[in-house]
Amino acid sequence: MKKIAVIMGSDSDLPVVEKAITTLKDYGVPCEVHVFSAHRTPDAAAEFAMNARRNGFGAIIAAAGKAAHLAGALAARTTLPIVGIPVKSSNLDGVDALLSTVQMPSGMPVATVAIDGAVNAALLCIEMLAISDSELAAKLDKARADGQAKVLAKNKEIEEKYNG
Repeated sequence: MKKIAVIMGSDSDLPVVEKAITTLKDYGVPCEVHVFSAHRTPDAAAEFAMNARRNGFGAIIAAAGKAAHLAGALAARTTLPIVGIPVKSSNLDGVDALLSTVQMPSGMPVATVAIDGAVNAALLCIEMLAISDSELAAKLDKARADGQAKVLAKNKEIEEKYNG
């Protein structure tokens, strides 16, 4: 199975990124976690991205706040799928990171999830791997079915309480 790289621009992004790491591990998807800054360590970030496919990665999650150039910087150096997580900051509540991550020029795609949307970033990568992994696809199907069952159970409770 291909592994997923989880890259954060700063260790201050770790509380958000941990949710992606946990989700990947819950599905049995191997991951590696790194801190690379698009601005402070551009050469290291570029080297990682250029070698990621050869090193067994299937996709890269890139989390960054404020200027949030990490996802784009990685996308410029690989054709692996990049999933950007805009991280909420104290200045503009993550809107700046969202716009920086989502507004990529044509030819440099970055899939972007919600501000602090680490679980969905991991799930999107898992779905990509599941295209060619039926066991992983079955785990996703089961999770969706479990989620549906929980909502329907809550609906039944509410209906019984309020609809008599």
